[in-house]
Amino acid sequence: MNKKTTKNPIDLLTERGFIEQTVAPDDLYKSFGEGMVSYYCGYDPTADSLHIGHYITVMAMAHMQRCGHKPYIVLGGGTAMVGDPSFKSDMRQMLTRETVQKNAERFKIQFAKFLSFEGENAAVIVDNADWLLNLNYVEFLRDVGVHFSVNKMLTAECFKSRMEKGLSFLEFNYMLMQGYDFLVLNQKYGVTLQVGGNDQWSNILAGADLIRRKERREAFAMTFKLLLKSDGEKMGKTAKGALWLDPIKTPPYEFYQYFRDVEDAKVKECLYLLTFIGRAEIEALTAFKDERLNAAKERLAFEATALLHGTEAALAAQAQSRAAFSGDVSDMAAIKLDITPESKIVDIMVEAGAAESKGAARRLVEGGGVSIDGIKVTSFDCALKDLQGVNPAEFVLHKGKKTHIKILAAQGF
Repeated sequence: MNKKTTKNPIDLLTERGFIEQTVAPDDLYKSFGEGMVSYYCGYDPTADSLHIGHYITVMAMAHMQRCGHKPYIVLGGGTAMVGDPSFKSDMRQMLTRETVQKNAERFKIQFAKFLSFEGENAAVIVDNADWLLNLNYVEFLRDVGVHFSVNKMLTAECFKSRMEKGLSFLEFNYMLMQGYDFLVLNQKYGVTLQVGGNDQWSNILAGADLIRRKERREAFAMTFKLLLKSDGEKMGKTAKGALWLDPIKTPPYEFYQYFRDVEDAKVKECLYLLTFIGRAEIEALTAFKDERLNAAKERLAFEATALLHGTEAALAAQAQSRAAFSGDVSDMAAIKLDITPESKIVDIMVEAGAAESKGAARRLVEGGGVSIDGIKVTSFDCALKDLQGVNPAEFVLHKGKKTHIKILAAQGF
């Protein structure tokens, strides 16, 4: 990990563009200057891996730790049993306790890539199942629920997308549960700040307000920028689904290539949010708006991949990416598929993750953006055997100018 700094984390996070909203910003800034602040972020283990949407909060926590402050990670073993309704159009799938526990163990491995679990301000992982699952509900309502206004809750942005389809009472309790998490952490560990993505603002604010009402002491809330594309959609959607932090779900090469291909307008922002590169170097890397920006994209992809998967994996991904751009097949990333000479190109594209569906693959073919070993595919019904000179057991699929995938037949023939 990088050397610690005594810089106020508010200055650092502001400089790098993380912060979206805070409560009592002047008092929060002052508290960081008076001694070590304990802060936390919660993560519901509803999947068996963190994804790129979590990356920003983890990086922000890492910056704060390097400034000398203490992070607490709350794994939502209890809240994941309910499901956060924030900005969701449908109710989340209910998970078993066993599934939640298995997912939480996977999360712990990924957090260790960014945070230190040693030293005076070592990161601490706790599970809110320890205090949520055995609650007496009537006592909880009398002790915590009395401090929440239903009218105020119904105006929260996080619930608005659910109001038309119907918000279950189960989900309505989620804000109380997350607020109670903050209260427990404040009472047990002296945690005074909750952080999270900006879509969690209402839930985080509720926890800080609960502490002020019940404990009559200061508590703070701070949210961070969401990773968005220029059109406002969340960054991290690929042809195969989400961009996961687990190397099995999203291999290092795919992770690297995602950021190697990031849109020009987002390169500087991603360098600030996803790497520890200093400000002067980032400004120098992004000073150009022409093809020289490719060096910045390559650096972004390398640094983010190295942080998550290690330098060796990042170097391998970099070599594979350069090979794809240069046409050098020997170092190009390869995947094995269950294909035969009769396999349709559009089917192969979907299996290889080069297209989300057959319809999308067809549009790419009809637009002239698909070729196999340099031979353009001109027909939607084209099969491998129809392309003269192509070895159906080993070939390179090209989609546009940026996607190049070496494909091997799993069985051989």
